[in-house]
Amino acid sequence: MYKLPVLVFLLALFACDSGPKVIEADSTADAEQHNHPVAQTTATGAMPVSTEMHQVVAEESLDTERYTYIRVNENGESFWIAVPKTPVEIGATYYYQGGLVKKNFASREHNRVFETLYLVSGISQQPIGGGSAGGSAVDQALGNLNSGAPVEPPSSIQAAAGAIKIGDLIKNKAKYAGKTIKVTGKVMKVNPMIMGRNWIHLQDGTGKNVDLTVTTQENIPPGHVVTMEGTIALDMDFGAGYRYDIIMENAVVAK
Repeated sequence: MYKLPVLVFLLALFACDSGPKVIEADSTADAEQHNHPVAQTTATGAMPVSTEMHQVVAEESLDTERYTYIRVNENGESFWIAVPKTPVEIGATYYYQGGLVKKNFASREHNRVFETLYLVSGISQQPIGGGSAGGSAVDQALGNLNSGAPVEPPSSIQAAAGAIKIGDLIKNKAKYAGKTIKVTGKVMKVNPMIMGRNWIHLQDGTGKNVDLTVTTQENIPPGHVVTMEGTIALDMDFGAGYRYDIIMENAVVAK
């Protein structure tokens, strides 16, 4: 089901004009009781990723338009997880890695509040490679993308030929909606493998803290200057507080 070990479905993304709200882990003690990793904010604002694998049995499932809530049992203890919408067989055994705990999570579609909910990137009917002892080299590389000193914001960056300045893009977002364009910027932050893609924050100095979020399969560490080509989408709501006024999707490194 997965080409790479699953890292995380929903991490706390970084507050910016075009970014989502931050989802925080409210109770470390509660998460540890269930043996679930809780993301802890580092000095850089990055969220470390755990690759620990969990084996659970599905006891109940509730679908929404985009997500599936699943009551699972692990070692005799029941709790709820949320994954991108997927068919679930009650009584079947599933595996997942990582996760982020959310307290008092409200589901509007089901008009209920989950006292504790674990947000994970997906489930598999087969054990996800790497296991719990440190994970694969890919896990470690992605998990360390945001390690090290904070990235210095760029004062100005020379845009590649044909690239749009990020400041101009945001000011004239309606003009570029649905179009495939290029932008050149410095990678400020990376949130790896959320919903099967990496989420990159680019800045080019065209305004204080003017930031463009880009989704991609490319692995680009913070601090690198890169030109990305992707499609601009407006007013995107991925649920759970992940709403963007503007975002570049399915981007690749421009050649």
